[in-house]
Amino acid sequence: MAAAAVVAPQAEASESWYLALLGFAEHFRTSSPPKIRLCVHCLQAVFQFKPPQRIEARTHLQLGSVLYHHTKNSELARQHLEKAWFISQQIPQFEDVKFEAASLLSELYCRENSVDSAKPLLRKAIQISQQTPYWHCRLLFQLAQLHTLEKDLVSACDLLGVGAEYARVVGSEYTRGITLEPRQESSPTDHLPGDRRPSPIWHAQALFLLSKGMLLLMERKLQEVHPLLTLCGQIVENWQGNPIQKESLRVFFLVLQVTHYLDAGQVKSVKPCLKQLQQCIQTISTLHDDEILPSNPADLFHWLPKEHMCVLVYLVTVMHSMQAGYLEKAQKYTDKALMQLEKLKMLDSSPILSSFQVILLEHIIMCRLVTGHKATALQEISQVCQLCQQSPRLFSNHAAQLHTLLGLYCISVNCMDNAEAQFTTALRLTTHQELWTFIVTNLASVYIREGNRHQELYSLLERINPDHNFPVSSHCLRAAAFYIRGLFSFFQGRYNEAKRFLRETLKMSNAEDLNRLTACSLVLLGHIFYVLGNHRESNNMVVPAMQLASKIPDMSVQLWSSALLRDLNKACGNTIDAHEAAQMHQNFSQQLLQDHIEACSLPEHNLTTWTDGSPPVQFQAQNGPTTSLASLL
Repeated sequence: MAAAAVVAPQAEASESWYLALLGFAEHFRTSSPPKIRLCVHCLQAVFQFKPPQRIEARTHLQLGSVLYHHTKNSELARQHLEKAWFISQQIPQFEDVKFEAASLLSELYCRENSVDSAKPLLRKAIQISQQTPYWHCRLLFQLAQLHTLEKDLVSACDLLGVGAEYARVVGSEYTRGITLEPRQESSPTDHLPGDRRPSPIWHAQALFLLSKGMLLLMERKLQEVHPLLTLCGQIVENWQGNPIQKESLRVFFLVLQVTHYLDAGQVKSVKPCLKQLQQCIQTISTLHDDEILPSNPADLFHWLPKEHMCVLVYLVTVMHSMQAGYLEKAQKYTDKALMQLEKLKMLDSSPILSSFQVILLEHIIMCRLVTGHKATALQEISQVCQLCQQSPRLFSNHAAQLHTLLGLYCISVNCMDNAEAQFTTALRLTTHQELWTFIVTNLASVYIREGNRHQELYSLLERINPDHNFPVSSHCLRAAAFYIRGLFSFFQGRYNEAKRFLRETLKMSNAEDLNRLTACSLVLLGHIFYVLGNHRESNNMVVPAMQLASKIPDMSVQLWSSALLRDLNKACGNTIDAHEAAQMHQNFSQQLLQDHIEACSLPEHNLTTWTDGSPPVQFQAQNGPTTSLASLL
């Protein structure tokens, strides 16, 4: 019940008792702190005057809205909203109350897990709202989002297509791309714009065609995505209108392009788009929000608030830095994004912010594990668990990623049985092909290290064979699969075969600046040449591997490289260089050992045994580490 909504239509203005009660209700609602009970009493008093239908319906809507947003009395809120919806349908030219009631009631149904009640309600509202462009678009967006939450992306795409055609007919190019979402818990793909009208603020998602493109990307229908994104790009560039709307569209379009490249593991190819995106968000941050409202009612939406867009751009920059192996850069942008998120969450309860926070933490956790900060990584995994405990939907969307992170942590502290259990759990929980392939690749590395799991290993390697029918189109994951093949061949003593796989990894990683894969491949090739007695060629591999690993920085590769340099120089009689390399190796060993002991001593280390249900609420401290340290030294 926003302040603007307090002003009743002219037909109701003569009812002074109504305006007085409404004024008192609004005063109590906006008090600090709000006095919701008194607000509700004032609104309920309206019914004592036996008001006309228009006032009765509007008051039921206001009561339902206040109860829905400020109390836990969902049943009473539902009763009032159902009455508002029923009465308003009998009143001509009463669209705002009628469709606001339908929209809010469907949200409430969804919150109560009554999706089967929400769908027919939205369909009927859509059917009778075609002469009201704003509401017709908003309700289409809401139903499309509902289908998306149910993973029915085909129906969602169909609705977005209907919305795009409707927007074309009513002459709104901007709305050819927007979608809306009910105020529910959000996932990494829920980008919600806001209602630009002076009525209650709505967070909206994107534009019809761009939203459809996002869903097609989620479905991996790449043949349909390319022409649609091309069309979207033309619409964005040619659209003449409000600068903030135009830049907002461009941000969403570029986010889709960047995400598409990153999903494909094309870290180098994405750089021009990412640079455009970063420039675009800088432009938006200089624009003001007090522009004139659009004249077309179908244009009364915008995408994310610009503060949210800034966090999103930080997020995709972190994703790019992580894939490229620029881990210090990834940490820098993660720190900026998390700081911005903390400020926003003090003023904004939008669930999309929690999704952004979880995704940022997932990436920085992987950075910590690579850079040798396992204890910090474990504490951040615990932080993700706590965030997911607050939101069942957030946990549902990120459970597989959580177990994957725990599996990576287990590898880093040499708990291979726990790593296997975590990856197996993650595989059970995910339907995402790229994540599935990533998990299988890491599980294969566990089996290789264990050395006695040949049957399971052969089965896994066949499913991620980079030479034949690789399950995803990701350039990065395919390069990683070649590396895993090379690692397995090395452990089996098939050195020529290992060199072939590793050279393929190098070729692919160099093509897209995949620095960490490059460093890993170089050091493994160096190890192979060392075993074969080719010390010069080994040195040619290990030295650049060490330089690249130091730049990332990757502690494990530095440890491995320093050990090889020590042995190489010793074999070649270079005593001083051998001593220097030995000292480096000792320093890296001590750092990793100290971090290992600290991590395993944390109570959060007990998360390594969690493989079922919701995350544990609390942890019991251990007496000390229970894992072998031998492979670290």
